[in-house]
Amino acid sequence: MISVEEALARVLSLAGAPRGEVLALDQAAGRVLLEPAISRMTQPPFDSAAMDGYALRHADLGQRLRVIGEAAAGHPWTGKAEPGTAIRIFTGGAVPPGYDRVEMQENTQRDGEWLTVTAPSQDSYIRNRGCDFSEGDRIEPGRCLSPADIALLAAMNLPQVTVAKRPKVAVLAGGDELVRPGEAPSEGQIISSNDLAVAAIARAAGAEAEILPIARDSQDSLRESFARAQGADLLVTIGGASVGDHDLVGKVAESMGMERAFYKIAMRPGKPLMAGRIGECAMLGLPGNPVSAIVCATIFMQPLIHAMQGLPTGKRRFHARLANALPPEGRRQHYLRARLTEGGDLPVISPFDRQDSSLLSVLSQADALLIRPPHDPARQAGEIMDYLPLFP
Repeated sequence: MISVEEALARVLSLAGAPRGEVLALDQAAGRVLLEPAISRMTQPPFDSAAMDGYALRHADLGQRLRVIGEAAAGHPWTGKAEPGTAIRIFTGGAVPPGYDRVEMQENTQRDGEWLTVTAPSQDSYIRNRGCDFSEGDRIEPGRCLSPADIALLAAMNLPQVTVAKRPKVAVLAGGDELVRPGEAPSEGQIISSNDLAVAAIARAAGAEAEILPIARDSQDSLRESFARAQGADLLVTIGGASVGDHDLVGKVAESMGMERAFYKIAMRPGKPLMAGRIGECAMLGLPGNPVSAIVCATIFMQPLIHAMQGLPTGKRRFHARLANALPPEGRRQHYLRARLTEGGDLPVISPFDRQDSSLLSVLSQADALLIRPPHDPARQAGEIMDYLPLFP
């Protein structure tokens, strides 16, 4: 068995270089920027008023001023800023050269064309040209574009950007015991749930996920299913990755030329896990137990999909204080399903009593995976522990 860290490094090595496509901005939110975005604009493109009020010269404060014009957003005033004058200006309006402050209208008194500043402000209320960004400024690649990023790119006068193509992920569950949700299971059968969960995790990571028809426990059925995955960047199988008589995924994959990166990992849940490549397609073979499949998809598949898009792959660990004492850990790294609650300096993390890898009801209540390294000693309540957030 290899460590989680070594297994993750081998999984990430399966990621090919991201491929790009050009998208209009209204389609680019949530996509990963692949090439630098370079501004065509300076923002604001001119000195602009930050308030409704009057543009005037600081040197003229204390004297009565004559109002000689008006400037609004999109309607600049083109006259000359003579000493002793002011213009009426509105938020976003261009401040003409020669005026160096905008006085809020609340601090002024107007009598016809004459203006008196009754209480000068401390601020000039001018947004200087380029105070936001300048022509030639760059947004570097490797970030998932947020709504704020889309607004910034639009303001930079960029109608389109180059983003990473969404990796195509084919998700394949296998087993004679599985039927689809909504069907009536026969005796000895259960509902297939893992493939839906794994596909949801893949989509949340930015992939296009296709759920393939359930494969039956025969090599012919698996070969047909593998053929359906042609064109995918990643094939994720669920179940059949162990060494039982009916665990055929590894045998069929190797017969089709899979280069296996590893087979077993020193972790709980999820010891039987395969990774490798069939031609141009990366492959992950997840265990069949529901919690094992979902935890392994979170720890291995999600970073792999990120790497395929040029995103950082390190999953950030957080810290919490342990709610209750725990016995010593064994030789495998253990990811305990746990619940977070508010604490003093840190959140409090409470692992569930039941940690069986088949219990979806427990996993659905969990919002964190408490990480216990191999051979972790006994822990006392209040100790600081690492955890990974679940399904943020």
